[in-house]
Amino acid sequence: MTNHLWQSTSFALAAALLTLALRKNRAAVRYGLWFSASVKFLIPFALLTMLGGRVERHTGRPALPAAVTPLVQISEPFPDAPYFSPQGHRDWTGGVILSAWLWGFLGVALMRLRGWRDIRAAVRSSAPFEIAAPMDVRTSPGLLEPGIVGIWRPVLLLPPGIEQRLTPSQFQAVLAHELCHAQRRDNLTSATHMLIEAVFWFHPLVWWIGARLVEERERACDEEVLRRGGEPREYAEAIVSICKLYAESPLACVPGVTGSNLKKRIEEIMANRVKPGLGGGKKLVLAAWGLLAVTIPIMVGISHVPLSAQTAADQGADAPSWQAAAGGKMTFEEASVRRGGRRFNGSVGC
Repeated sequence: MTNHLWQSTSFALAAALLTLALRKNRAAVRYGLWFSASVKFLIPFALLTMLGGRVERHTGRPALPAAVTPLVQISEPFPDAPYFSPQGHRDWTGGVILSAWLWGFLGVALMRLRGWRDIRAAVRSSAPFEIAAPMDVRTSPGLLEPGIVGIWRPVLLLPPGIEQRLTPSQFQAVLAHELCHAQRRDNLTSATHMLIEAVFWFHPLVWWIGARLVEERERACDEEVLRRGGEPREYAEAIVSICKLYAESPLACVPGVTGSNLKKRIEEIMANRVKPGLGGGKKLVLAAWGLLAVTIPIMVGISHVPLSAQTAADQGADAPSWQAAAGGKMTFEEASVRRGGRRFNGSVGC
C-alpha cells in the first residue's frame, strides 16, 4: 500500500506539472489530466507489473527442471500462533490503522449517501418543464440552482420560475452550460472521484485533485458555451444573476453553473479568448507520458526474475553428475556421504 501511495502521488505531481505547461490550452485537456491522476489511485502499478510477469512467463523462458527440489525446507515455527512483539505484547498497529481507515471511509460514504438521498428527494418532488431539449427537464421547488442529476439517464433540474427571472438569452446560456455537463458525462467522472475520495480519504492530494476537477470542469463548459456562439456579456450576466437569485447547490454530485472560482470565471468569460487545442508537439509529449506510465511497470514485470527461482535454476544447471545418474531420487543421507560423509544434524555453524 505504501508503494502504491507514493507512486500515485508521483503520478499526480507529474500531471500537475503537465497542467501547468498546458495552462494556455483548453480546460478540457487539463480536466482529462486531473481525472487520469485521480483514477491512478484505483490502479496500482503492481497490476501492470503482474501483467508484465505473465507476459514474461509466456515468452518461452525455460522453466525449472522437475527434478530440482529444495534439499531443506525451513518453515515458520508455530504458523498459527499470534504475532507478539519482542517485549511480549501483541502488536495492535495494523488493527488500529485498519479501524481508523474504516471509520473515515464510512464517514465519507455516509456523507455522499446523504447527498444522494437529497437528490432523490428533489427528483421525486419535481414536475415536468415544457421546453425543447435533448433530455428530460424538470423543475424542483427544493433546488437552489440549475443542475444535472443522474449518470445513465441524466435529468436537468431547474428552480421554479427561473425562466421569468432571466432574459431569454441568459436562460439559453444557462441551458447550454448544463447540457454541456450532460454531454461530457461529468456526473460519471464526479461519481468516480467521489469513490476515490472515500477510499483514500486520508490523502490530502486526493481532495486537492477534486477541487481542480471542479475548477477545470466549469471552465471547460464555459469555453464550450462561448465556442458555440454564446455572447460573453449575456453569459456572464446569467451566471451573476443566478448567484444573486439562488445559492450554490450544496450537492457535490450535481454539476451546477456557479461552481469553481466565480470571479476568475467571469474574467475569463469576458476576455473571450479562444483557447487553442493541442499542437503536434504537446500531443507527442502527452502520448509519451501516457505510454511510459503504462509500459514502465510492464517492463519491470517482464525483466523481474525472483531471486529464489534464479538461484534454483542455477543449482539445476550446475547439478553434479552423480545426481543426474541417480535420476534425482538420491536421498539426503546418500548425498551427504557422497560429498564427504558429513551429515546435517539440524544445527548451523560457521
